[in-house]
Amino acid sequence: MRFDVITLFPELFAPFLSSGINRRAFESGAVELKLWQLRDYADGTYRRVDDRPFGGGPGMVMLAEPLEKCLLAIREDRAAQSPNQPKVPTVLFSPIGQTLNHAGVESWSQSDGAILICGRYEGLDQRFIDAHVDVQISLGDFVLSGGEIAAIALLDAVARLQPGVLNDEGSHQMDSFNPALDGLLDCGHYTRPEAWHDERVPPILMSGHHADIAKWRRQQSLALTQTHRPDLIESARALGKLSAKDEHFLRHLTSGGTSLA
Repeated sequence: MRFDVITLFPELFAPFLSSGINRRAFESGAVELKLWQLRDYADGTYRRVDDRPFGGGPGMVMLAEPLEKCLLAIREDRAAQSPNQPKVPTVLFSPIGQTLNHAGVESWSQSDGAILICGRYEGLDQRFIDAHVDVQISLGDFVLSGGEIAAIALLDAVARLQPGVLNDEGSHQMDSFNPALDGLLDCGHYTRPEAWHDERVPPILMSGHHADIAKWRRQQSLALTQTHRPDLIESARALGKLSAKDEHFLRHLTSGGTSLA
């Protein structure tokens, strides 16, 4: 798959591409990433990419013309590289977009990629959005100084799902929000030493009884999710993902009758 990123700050992506486990996805070519400097498609001595908004108000607005020139150059480049590849969507990171979740990441991880636009200032000229943007994505109800961090978040989440990127192929299957956990939060994890600041690892994890350990982890997952994200419990229940044993555990948990020690 190939992702193209339109940005004013391509240098922000350099550490991401050269550090951490996910760099394997880019080094191996499992995920191809091309960065496009928007100013290269702006006119004039100063390569201006923004101007004051009509109607007044604070801040600046990104110009439609250089954005369109860059977008068309990307489409031409993609067509030359892969003539038979279908057109990929143009994505804008925006507060009005749908919040990115695990299901969305999984969908992107199995796609042909996308063209990602990293906005700046007060945003993009609405005419460009109306003409060219296919999908808008948000990371949550807060505002970033630019779309680069959001783009890196999406690319990071997609890259780690590619085969051969993680040391343990199955490790991401037990991540929070994953279907293998029925969309619930992952349980807490422990490692050496067995005792730390007078706190010991839960004995069940040292027992060697895999069925009991799996049951304990499921209960931990249910308890953590009920405490911190009860909405995920309701979603799992609505989808029929909770077993009778899960429901029994949750009833006792909310009544204070269940111990996880």
